[in-house]
Amino acid sequence: MAYGGPNSLEEIPGYLSDIRTGRPTTPAVLEEITNNYRQIGGRSPLLDLTRQQVAGVMDRLNPPGQPALFKDYLGMRHWAPWIEETVGTMIDDGIERAVSIVMAPHFSKLSIAKYQKKIAAGLAMYRGDIAFENIGSYHDAPGLIEALANRVAEGLGRWPVEARSEVHVVFSAHSLPVRILKQGDPYDSQLRETARLVAEKAGLPDDAWSWSYQSAGRSPEPWLGPQLEDYLPDLAAQGIRNVISIPVGFVCDHVEILFDIDIEAQAVAQAHGIRLERPPALNDDPLFIGQLADLIQQKAEEAGWVPQPVALERET
Repeated sequence: MAYGGPNSLEEIPGYLSDIRTGRPTTPAVLEEITNNYRQIGGRSPLLDLTRQQVAGVMDRLNPPGQPALFKDYLGMRHWAPWIEETVGTMIDDGIERAVSIVMAPHFSKLSIAKYQKKIAAGLAMYRGDIAFENIGSYHDAPGLIEALANRVAEGLGRWPVEARSEVHVVFSAHSLPVRILKQGDPYDSQLRETARLVAEKAGLPDDAWSWSYQSAGRSPEPWLGPQLEDYLPDLAAQGIRNVISIPVGFVCDHVEILFDIDIEAQAVAQAHGIRLERPPALNDDPLFIGQLADLIQQKAEEAGWVPQPVALERET
């Protein structure tokens, strides 16, 4: 499952209406969001990229020449193919057991839990009975950490060796309302653990990296910060002029990266004399795809739905 995104500029009003659960979207906000998408090509690449991820995972789960144990289904939270309708298709296909995974590594009641509620709504809507095993988070999965550490290395490689000690790495993720902290939500702590593990894997000194949020929503309540576009001027004031952006909360290049970082944050960086570099998102990175397949395989094994690999005795 993934968040979903508009496939054209014409779909943006309906898309925003779904995200905002019926709250009216002002003409100014609609124009702003439409312009953002216009600047990244007029549509979200999220569906295409997620399909590529699914294809890669299925190649790992069903190796050529072996019986296929897994069948894939893709559902989006806020746009077609809708999660509820995907569950309906699964029911029609006679699926009885399923593993769910969201293309977002960090759990929050405001994110991952809502995907799982969409599954429950689909089961109720289509009156089906599928046993679901949900993968709640994978923020510290070794394949994820290594793939992100490789992105740090790729970013550092854009500077000469002698200049890399002056490069600062900023890890980021989509902001959520501050109230989640009082509710004991693990989102913030999981994100910061991911950042710490990636920095450690990449060999970054403690003063060579820091944390920022990004892409805060448009509501009157306070959101987790600092926001990246506000944080970059602070880094500039500290004398930092070289920055790598590593958005650990996203696994695909889409609007929160292609616009919020590559265009909006980039403009702020340039205005403050900062060179800002962002390596590509994970997308179909083999390490990441392999990790997703391993998580799904393990969950199915734990449920007893697929046989566990037989450990071969070592010859003596």
